[in-house]
Amino acid sequence: MGDIFKAIFGSIAGPLLLVLGFLVFAYILNILNVDAGPIFSVMVSLTPIWLPIGLFYITFDRWMYYIQNNFAANQGRSTLRINLPQEVFKSPEAMEAVLAQIHNVNSPDNLMQTYIDGKHPLTYSFELVSIGGEVRFYMNVPTKKTKNALEAQLYAQYPGIEVIEEDLDYTDEIRWDPDKYEYMSFHMGKKEDDVLPIKTYIDFGLDKMPKEEEKVEPMAPMLEQLGKLKPHERLWIQILAVPHVKKTFKNGNLIAEPTWDKMGIAKINEMLKRDLRPDPAAETYERAPMLTMGERDVIAAIERNIGKYAYEVGIRWTYITEKGKFDGDVISPMIRAFSNYDIIGRNGISVRWRTDFDYNFLSDRSGKRRKYLKKMELAYHKSRYYYHRDRKTKVDATKVMSVEELATMFHIPGSTVLTPSLARITSARKEAPSNLPTGLSTPI
Repeated sequence: MGDIFKAIFGSIAGPLLLVLGFLVFAYILNILNVDAGPIFSVMVSLTPIWLPIGLFYITFDRWMYYIQNNFAANQGRSTLRINLPQEVFKSPEAMEAVLAQIHNVNSPDNLMQTYIDGKHPLTYSFELVSIGGEVRFYMNVPTKKTKNALEAQLYAQYPGIEVIEEDLDYTDEIRWDPDKYEYMSFHMGKKEDDVLPIKTYIDFGLDKMPKEEEKVEPMAPMLEQLGKLKPHERLWIQILAVPHVKKTFKNGNLIAEPTWDKMGIAKINEMLKRDLRPDPAAETYERAPMLTMGERDVIAAIERNIGKYAYEVGIRWTYITEKGKFDGDVISPMIRAFSNYDIIGRNGISVRWRTDFDYNFLSDRSGKRRKYLKKMELAYHKSRYYYHRDRKTKVDATKVMSVEELATMFHIPGSTVLTPSLARITSARKEAPSNLPTGLSTPI
């Protein structure tokens, strides 16, 4: 009922504001002693032209919001808990293969599927959770078309893993109760352009499969920090990912936008200064300056990145603790844990927005705005919905990441991670031998 009410309100709010605008306009003309009759006569005569266009733009977003939410609700959601095996000898490339296999853009076949059924790419959520220091891995995905495929790919890539669908989502443990809990939420994201990749497992050298004792685990700093939480503390990390797709009118976008590979090619051309090179036949022709080793590495990383499946990613993490026990010392180490994916001069992960203000005594003296933001962030966290709050600069808007980047930030860690709070399956699961005798044996 809530979604229906929002859709109805969104549809009628536009026309009501339009009428209110006309009344204000007429009032201003009256104050200025301007005869509004001829002006309104022209406007009324042109109503068949501007009114349908205006109403279309006013109601389009609300209609798409409603039908796409309805489509997503019909797909269902499943929360899968990933229990880690004792030994993992695979690099994050195994998780990259999983993410590539479940990449489903839900491409509509016709306009009816887009504008009536609301068919569109759905959100996947890859989650790291610490409940009182106990570290858990979760994936929250659409039930239809994705859940079974994800389970199959996880079992295929990680023998010995255990995937359990939880009947009760872990977020249900915490309710909005500012008298009992304190909350703080952060949005993280790429510092620079989408096409510039962060430090991936290939930069860590894990694609070369070094010896287990020589591996540098990208997730180790974060897992260690999560394991240090106290029993009354909770920390939830969500990597919300929507399959990246070319935006066209057919899939529900009024303004067409190309996929990020076009931006990647443009960035490479900019770095190579191809557009600035003169004609080689000209007398004043000079060769373009030679690239440094670092610039070559960046170009190679961009080319490798845009050649893979990609997701539009928003990262959120929320710290929750009992009232009066807020520990500010948890915040900075968690932010620093994300900096493990930084490469100076290329890209990295940093804070883009938080449920706080730089100057609270000016922006939110009463604290009501912060309280509202924290309440909404908790609700969005539970519903796996990402809403970028900085509407002016859009600094915390989703950024495109390749499956290589995602797999670096979320994968099954190797055996080198010895965090005590990171539970693993006590015994390996093995299939029964294929040559077991069947039926009753014949007595001799």
